[in-house]
This record gives sequence, structure tokens and C-alpha cells, in this order.
Amino acid sequence: MLTLAETKLHLRVDHDDEDALILAMIDTAASAVANDLNMEVIDLDTDAPAPVKSAALLLVGDLYANREAQTERPLTSNQTYARLLAPYRVYA
Repeated sequence: MLTLAETKLHLRVDHDDEDALILAMIDTAASAVANDLNMEVIDLDTDAPAPVKSAALLLVGDLYANREAQTERPLTSNQTYARLLAPYRVYA
């Protein structure tokens, strides 16, 4: 769904030192988006709608910026992420 190049552009990363980390975050975001949409990860191909890709990029950005499990403040849900995915959610 997301390429390394577009994700690094979103993160404003211009070096290759963290490529493995970013690729892992891309996989994590794809799994989370698929889970939120009640879909399989394989169904989120390169032709995913722009709002779905944007939601995944938001999630990768959050994972990249907040790498530690412990925070000084409580984490809250991202309403933009939820709103971007809402129209594409599959209800069983």
C-alpha cells in the first residue's frame, strides 16, 4: 500500500539509516488499517484510495515520532485517521 519512498517523503527523512525501521512501521500501519477496515492486508494493494493511504501515512508518522512505549501524556485516538477510514470500513 505504501512505498518506502513516499513514506520517507512524508516523514521528511532523507537518509537510508532507518529504512528497515520505516519498512517495519509501514507493515504495522498496513496491518492496523486492514484491521480497522475489517479487511485482509493483502486486499490493501497499491491502488488503495488516497484517504486510506493518507490514514496509513498518519499512523506511520505517529509511530515514527513516538517510538517509546512510555509517554509523559496519555495518547488519544486520532480523529483524522478514523474519519479518513470510515467510508471504507467493511461491516460484516
